[in-house]
Amino acid sequence: MKLIIENTVEQYEQLFSMKDKREQYFRYSMMSPFEKMWHTINVPLEAKSQNGYDVIMATKMLGYLDVSDTQNGRLALKNFKEIQAIETAHTTLNTCIEFTHENDLKISADELRFGLYIADQKKLELQKGYCGFGGIPGYIQITVFPNPYNIPKIPSLIAHEFHHNIRFSYFDWDHGNVTLGDYLIIEGLAESFAKELYGEKSLGPWVTSFDQEDLEYSTEVIKDVFNIKGFAEVSSYMFGDEIAIKQGYQSVGLSPFAGYAVGYKIVQSFMKNNNIGIGKATLLGTDEIMNCSLSSRQWK
Repeated sequence: MKLIIENTVEQYEQLFSMKDKREQYFRYSMMSPFEKMWHTINVPLEAKSQNGYDVIMATKMLGYLDVSDTQNGRLALKNFKEIQAIETAHTTLNTCIEFTHENDLKISADELRFGLYIADQKKLELQKGYCGFGGIPGYIQITVFPNPYNIPKIPSLIAHEFHHNIRFSYFDWDHGNVTLGDYLIIEGLAESFAKELYGEKSLGPWVTSFDQEDLEYSTEVIKDVFNIKGFAEVSSYMFGDEIAIKQGYQSVGLSPFAGYAVGYKIVQSFMKNNNIGIGKATLLGTDEIMNCSLSSRQWK
């Protein structure tokens, strides 16, 4: 598999030197290499009508920095250079690829294209200024506004998204019929993969921000609704009320990223109690992981 890492540092340097036509540059120079990815999730590079839904609007909604924000953009770009973010991505991705070779895993794509983008730190406040997307094999994008909290965790974020590429090479994602159980296991496996490669201290706030009481409460709320279906329905449980309300989903009385924390707990319980590593667990179905974890009763 060929690894392609977009040199977004150079791209952003060009972008922030431009006085106009920044959106066109972002759209056709920075996002066009990912056109197939965007097309798969029904995001056109350019809307058919003015102010219509397209990659500019979608990236703003997802927490990418607005291309007009020169001040914050240049600050983040300076930090990218100082921390050698592109080099970190290269090292991390090669570590992940080596793991797949050692564990006889695959990504169902001839090439893996990676892009590092600047985040809007206000929009990604709950995520501590960093987030990613790796749900389509062959593509990974992460968004980061570098800060002391997230800089050391960038490799684990990349690993988390890389694992989605692996998982979705073996199991299809059905947006309309995905169950809460599926989503819990998808995210629990991805964060367990990140832990396997980079340690528990590297875990994201979507797992570490829960005290025991909140985690137990979230588990009680979630455990009886594993079989609900549909992205909108399960998102309420995965992302919690604050994010759900902003995105137009129903609130269910949960803290931000409750589903991520519970999913990680389920997967970790399953792996520990069945003495199974993340390589083998990656290839197991939702029901097998859920049922074996449930039978242990240790996460309930």
